[in-house]
Amino acid sequence: MTRLAVLGLGHETNTFSTVPADLATYEDGGIHRGQEMVEHYATSQATFAGFLAAQDDDPDPAELVPLLAAWINPCGAVTAEAFETIVGEMVDLLRREGPVDGVLLGLHGAAVAEGAHDADAEITSRVRAVVGPDVPIGVVVDMHANVDERLVEACDVLLPYQTNPHVDPRERGIECRSRVLEIIRTGRRPGLALEMLPLVVTITRQDTAEEPMASLLARSRELEQLPGVLDVSIVEGFPYADVPQMGMSVVAAHEDGREAAAEVARTMAAEVWAAREQLQGGGLSVDEGLDRVAEHTGDEPLLVLDVGDNVGGGGPGDSTVLLAEAVRRGIDGVVVVLLDPATVAALAGREVGERVEVAVGGRSVEQEGRPVPIDAVVVGRSDGRYEEPKIAHGGLRFFDAGDMVALQTTEGVTVVLTSKLVQPITPNQLRSVALDPSSFRAIVAKGVNGPRAGYADVCGGHLVVDTPGVTRLSVEAFAYAHRRRPMYPFEPATAYPADARDS
Repeated sequence: MTRLAVLGLGHETNTFSTVPADLATYEDGGIHRGQEMVEHYATSQATFAGFLAAQDDDPDPAELVPLLAAWINPCGAVTAEAFETIVGEMVDLLRREGPVDGVLLGLHGAAVAEGAHDADAEITSRVRAVVGPDVPIGVVVDMHANVDERLVEACDVLLPYQTNPHVDPRERGIECRSRVLEIIRTGRRPGLALEMLPLVVTITRQDTAEEPMASLLARSRELEQLPGVLDVSIVEGFPYADVPQMGMSVVAAHEDGREAAAEVARTMAAEVWAAREQLQGGGLSVDEGLDRVAEHTGDEPLLVLDVGDNVGGGGPGDSTVLLAEAVRRGIDGVVVVLLDPATVAALAGREVGERVEVAVGGRSVEQEGRPVPIDAVVVGRSDGRYEEPKIAHGGLRFFDAGDMVALQTTEGVTVVLTSKLVQPITPNQLRSVALDPSSFRAIVAKGVNGPRAGYADVCGGHLVVDTPGVTRLSVEAFAYAHRRRPMYPFEPATAYPADARDS
């Protein structure tokens, strides 16, 4: 029976964050081994769920060997200790459980570790060193991957997500497994090629249901209909990682080899480059955003996207910029979720219905707000464990926010405090503390694209607010030391291909 190893380490690294991705953080619920992987991921919509999906339609199903999956929220660089410990265990398990006929590797694609700017390529290279040159390796990465040639060289199949919000991870995992099995059964290795663009797409133009991404992805699907073309994937990249491979790219696979794949990748990349101006965009100021909220009288709440404190991009989750202004203005019907373990601990034992006076949020150095004093009533409590059985960003199902407390201020603003950082991608977070998401005027979500899928059935529209913080909208404000130069929009005169200006 064909044996496929399933493993991976995921991290979206914001190199401008000072919060490290250390071993303790991974060990606090971020690592699942063996059968734990199956229990945690099998019923989700994540990449590993696709790798581990039932093979009922396959007359010759493979034996799936779940080894280790490590995944945590975005923050600063992965520490050397965490990287060497976890990756070391991954490759040791691969050796111990071998031999295998193929490898299914789940990565993010924008991981940066201390001493390894291309951490995903380093992981894949170490896996390759264990299994040798003849065993196919299939990799699935996030659409925000910063892909480099070293990663492409180390694997045989490379499939980035093609939706943002990311609702196709499971689908891409299944496809990756099928492609790896095809290589094993036929012995034919398609060509894989990468075309890197000197281009950053603004995070507010990354929604794949909106233009110009929608049309670009439709074009990539058209190219996939050409003879021999197996995949044409547009990768949006992750601009908060200061690494040489940061930026947009195109990955293509072709039955006729690498050069055929490269030609298709260049064709698609040229169309992405032609849309470079449309791939830039802005957001509302804090005042403009809250003006819209105050004026809102619709039956469904507005989803207010707090760009500068995007938990899905490395934000700390405790910025109070929007909360402070909503309280100052006395805008009722607004709910904000903040990471504040200290205040949650201070409120231990306080019952629902009790009035409390506390200062919330605004404690991390990654944001510009200050703790906001509030006079409030405790309106809900939870142990912070909830799930999203439907589709949500990244395909995640099980969440652990630690102890949670919901407070409603005298101004009518609701604040939900968590003890652990979680991405705000499902309204079930609010329901877990006995709040009805549809009852609010506005729901402030610390994200940009991630919350949209989960809240689509609750909210009647969204506002993108350009708040300050470590995930701010204007990437030109960051001091990059390692990115390529020139790049658009940093250097507006950037040419692509590089010699285009001279032709």
